[in-house]
Amino acid sequence: MNKNLHTFKYIIFDYLAAALAWALFYSYRKVYIESLKFGVDIPLDFSNTFILGLVIIPFFWLAAYYLNGYYRDIYRKSRLKELWNTFFISLVGILIIFFALLLDDTVVSYKDYYTSFTTLFTFHFVLTYIPRVIITSNTAHKIQNRKIGFNTLIVGSNEKALKLYNELTSSKKSAGYKFVGFVSVYDKENYLLKKHLEHFGDYKDLKNIIEEKNIEEVIIAIETTEHKKIGEIITKIEDLDVQVKVIPSMYDIITGTAKISSMFGEPLIQIRQDLMPAWQYNFKRLVDVVGSSIAIIILSPVYVFLFIGVKLSSKGPVFYSHERIGRYGKPFIIHKFRSMYVNSEKNGPALSSDNDSRITKFGKFMRKSRLDELPQFYNVIIGDMALVGPRPERQFFIDQIVKKAPHYVHLQKVRPGITSWGQVKFGYAENVDEMIERLKYDIIYIENMSLYVDLKIIIYTVKIILKLEGK
Repeated sequence: MNKNLHTFKYIIFDYLAAALAWALFYSYRKVYIESLKFGVDIPLDFSNTFILGLVIIPFFWLAAYYLNGYYRDIYRKSRLKELWNTFFISLVGILIIFFALLLDDTVVSYKDYYTSFTTLFTFHFVLTYIPRVIITSNTAHKIQNRKIGFNTLIVGSNEKALKLYNELTSSKKSAGYKFVGFVSVYDKENYLLKKHLEHFGDYKDLKNIIEEKNIEEVIIAIETTEHKKIGEIITKIEDLDVQVKVIPSMYDIITGTAKISSMFGEPLIQIRQDLMPAWQYNFKRLVDVVGSSIAIIILSPVYVFLFIGVKLSSKGPVFYSHERIGRYGKPFIIHKFRSMYVNSEKNGPALSSDNDSRITKFGKFMRKSRLDELPQFYNVIIGDMALVGPRPERQFFIDQIVKKAPHYVHLQKVRPGITSWGQVKFGYAENVDEMIERLKYDIIYIENMSLYVDLKIIIYTVKIILKLEGK
């Protein structure tokens, strides 16, 4: 199951559909609209303008689909939702193209504007939707016939878990669950589910099991007596890139909490992991890449100044690179301008303080102005970080934090950032207790993520830099 290849199918057919729709519309304008306007037959003339449009306009559509989040969950698509999504994006996109490129056209009457709009919309919608629904229907058919499945882990081991397993595996058409094993909540001598699936251990090692077994779906099917553990179970996996579903109670079904995700599956409650609408999430990433690229170019003289400053301040490399923990708990290498003397952590990781003798004089200036963070624009471009997000920490300190604040893992649902609300409100932490104090600001940020909030944080960060108020 090659996800990249499957995504490429949608992208290439979307591109070809957009190009063909534009070519047909261009021909329609020449043969029908312009012939009416001038009173003579106008021959087709594929000019440079036509060629340029044939190249640029399809990329406009691909960008629109990307921002809308169409290419994100590429296997789990609803054909009905896909119909609406394609219709809506086609309508909005054609409106933009019409007002940007076609409104200045000379026409015989205003009726021609409506005809042109309807014709372009019809060409684009039909040519885009038909390949999409064919690919999606073919994928759905393979899922229902168990040719495509998603590695699924059951959390639970007895009556409810066994009942769920039997119902899903005996269904004539599959909902896509490929069960690979289960974990238990409490240790017992016998588990009812062990006759059918491999027992991987208990829920306390859930994170490692999910990573080792390449789990894509987790279904929590625990007994009533185990419900007090559900919060702890969800906390252990909420920072991972997996879909989490829970068996609903009768109350959940009556109140409408349980939603049907597949006509052939059991009704389950899906624990939402999307913190932002898809279009905001993708636009945020686009802003991150474009903004960071522009910042590196504009701030290149500052980079040169800092390069020289660090070199003259003390012996050693200009950049300081070390491992931090990013989204979904994955490690990455973060880059900074070196603000401390070499071998400052020869006795192990240690947080800095206001009067830290390990920091050079030039390093204190960089920390006050936050300029030591500038190399992290590179981390943003390659996808390790975002412009705005919780500051990434080292595993050494995360291990200490989660002992006192297990909800820290909530931060790992998003990309870490160069700046954050915690940084703006609190600044650098000098010990683990201060890290936990700063944590509450980052948790609130995650629960209120939006492009508007990101913009406010960036503005306040710039003010801190200009006033040299960094802590």
